[in-house]
Amino acid sequence: MAHTYSHLYGLPATGLRFFTVYGPWGRPDMALFLFTRAMLEGRPIQVFNNGQMTRDFTYVDDIVEILVRLLDKPAAADASFDPASPDPATSWAPHRVFNIGNSNPTPLMDYIEAIESALGITAEKQFLPMQSGDVHATAADTSALEAWTGFKPNTPVRDGVERFVAWYREFYGV
Repeated sequence: MAHTYSHLYGLPATGLRFFTVYGPWGRPDMALFLFTRAMLEGRPIQVFNNGQMTRDFTYVDDIVEILVRLLDKPAAADASFDPASPDPATSWAPHRVFNIGNSNPTPLMDYIEAIESALGITAEKQFLPMQSGDVHATAADTSALEAWTGFKPNTPVRDGVERFVAWYREFYGV
């Protein structure tokens, strides 16, 4: 729909694909909240696919930086767009699609270790099979985003998790 409006009416449209966003004020149903809460309460954490997953975790501050930079950079038509060999991230219309990720896929078990380190608690892990509809790995190619904005999300997972845990302890008083 966005591309169609962009094409028909010249309306600049930018689509964004967020890759596993985490940090303060995030969704409480996401792994970082669930794991942190369970570990602080002395409960086991559920680790799906026996921990054999990889995610491109992206810290929320990096997301905000990109969004601010994109505010003043509306999509523009790509003069080199070739409809015979199309790149789905560009168009002859003022339409762009960007991946927003850290471009550093992290094994789930490393993410859990970062939480354990930040909390000073070793998690009791309940290893479970893969959930239906889940994927084994995610990885964002952010080269177009970096070229467009001059910024590449780069917060290391350990740093982002430490910031989250500090926020969580202060916010929830634990």
